Amino acid sequence: MPTIKQLIRNTRQPIRNVTKSPALRGCPQRRGTCTRVYVRLVHSMSWVRNSISSINGRYHFEITAYIPGIGHNLQEHSVVLVRGGRVKDLPGVRYHIVRGTLDAVGVKDRQQGRSSAL
Repeated sequence: MPTIKQLIRNTRQPIRNVTKSPALRGCPQRRGTCTRVYVRLVHSMSWVRNSISSINGRYHFEITAYIPGIGHNLQEHSVVLVRGGRVKDLPGVRYHIVRGTLDAVGVKDRQQGRSSAL
């Protein structure tokens, strides 16, 4: 316990919450613009990553986001919606792009059943 004199000299500091997704700034989704789109092969599967800049208010972040699903229509300067959620296999990827909103279309011919027997 600090003494009264120590508390007068330097007061208690508030606890600062550190977020793992600073580009969202308390929003569940954020709007951003693609700066580059590229494909990277990991474990013989196609993982698509997208570097976007999130421009909401005064804050500007350059982030790398994951595009879920197979294939995409995103190009440079596409407007996308970004949500949180990291990808364990890809280092530094903390965000997902929301499919089916703004310029990102949904997955074409997506099947609900995943089994090959169906």
